[in-house]
Amino acid sequence: MAGPLCRSSLDGQKKAELVKSLHERVRLQIAQKNEMVASQENKGRRCVIFEPGDWVWVHMRKERFPAHRRTKLHSRGDGPFQILEKINDNAYKVDLPGEYNVSATFNVSDLSPFDVGEDSRSNSFEEMGNDGNQGRPTLKDPLQVPDGPITRSRAKKIKEAMQGLVQTTWEEASKSLTLKMSLKEEEPALIHLIQAVEDLT
Repeated sequence: MAGPLCRSSLDGQKKAELVKSLHERVRLQIAQKNEMVASQENKGRRCVIFEPGDWVWVHMRKERFPAHRRTKLHSRGDGPFQILEKINDNAYKVDLPGEYNVSATFNVSDLSPFDVGEDSRSNSFEEMGNDGNQGRPTLKDPLQVPDGPITRSRAKKIKEAMQGLVQTTWEEASKSLTLKMSLKEEEPALIHLIQAVEDLT
């Protein structure tokens, strides 16, 4: 009877080792797949890591700040606030005033870095700013036609610039015309008006 018992215990040990090795291989494959999925999902994202003492803007979500985000016209963020503690790479404790009555721990997605030297009007969280031309190069001469196709918005801007130029030219000419007329009434002043015509050929 001792023979079959020993054989069954050896078979059990082999099966246990086989199951352990199978579990180890599956665990490694799951880890590799998780890394592949994470690299695909994080493509294009930048890793922002704050340190204690850094200044940040806090994004006010409606769920966390119901009193401060009642309508679309209220500010979407507030700050700058200082980072008090780094819990991990995704969570930070912020020095919030007591008036907010919310937890001071924020996810990194609700924080954006605050640069002391930046123009406050270009910050997307700042109220009463002109965010219309962010990221676009500005042309020094408004009548200079940019490269690329002329879209409706570009045509409208060129038309407005041209009308502004004609208006200022007209005002300057009318001022100088009244001066010239008072000095010499016999010489008439000429004003040339230029009109752009679209070439359909």
